[in-house]
Amino acid sequence: MSGSLPTAVPARRIRLALCDDQALVLRGLSALLIDLGFEIALEAADAERLLAALPQRPVDVVVSDIRMPGLGGIGLIQQLRARGDATPVLLLTTFDDSELLLQAVEAGAQGFLLKDASPEELRAALERLAAGETLLQPVSLGPVRAGWSTPDSTLDGPRLTEREQSVLRLVAGGYSNKEIARVLHLSEGTVKNYMTDILQKLDCRDRTHAVLKAIGKRLL
Repeated sequence: MSGSLPTAVPARRIRLALCDDQALVLRGLSALLIDLGFEIALEAADAERLLAALPQRPVDVVVSDIRMPGLGGIGLIQQLRARGDATPVLLLTTFDDSELLLQAVEAGAQGFLLKDASPEELRAALERLAAGETLLQPVSLGPVRAGWSTPDSTLDGPRLTEREQSVLRLVAGGYSNKEIARVLHLSEGTVKNYMTDILQKLDCRDRTHAVLKAIGKRLL
């Protein structure tokens, strides 16, 4: 007995909310992301309007400019987290500003990307955030180290092995566990085990905080 092959069910598209105070930028970003295969569920010209609309139109990731009148991108994250909304947020900026990176991470941002990133980098960043990962795009780490260091930070506290340092340096470069495994010639499961140990040693809830805390403690 013959029969037709079952039709594959397409994967659900990642739903996004966009926030930017510049209308042309917002429209251009929306068109680009639609071309990249994403679904745009919500667009807003400021953080306040996005916060009001988001409960009725839940999304997988919020994409927001970091510098806007009113709350701005960082204020948007703070308000989301304060009301218990853990939706991942990708902040976009034209500045390679380590101080903004610190503020964004402390507020609870899962991603931070420069606006000159390629469409492919933007797509990869959004896919990672939707999958529950974090993205720390390489930035100038000197100010980050200065902002997180304390005079006695090297005298006590956790110690990382050479292998853990290697793993965390690659995390800081934006590498996924799979990519780290390939670079270090390890299994992906082994890399995950290293990350679990690193997070426990540094008492951090995610990869981005672990990188920044390690830099501040001069462990990297």
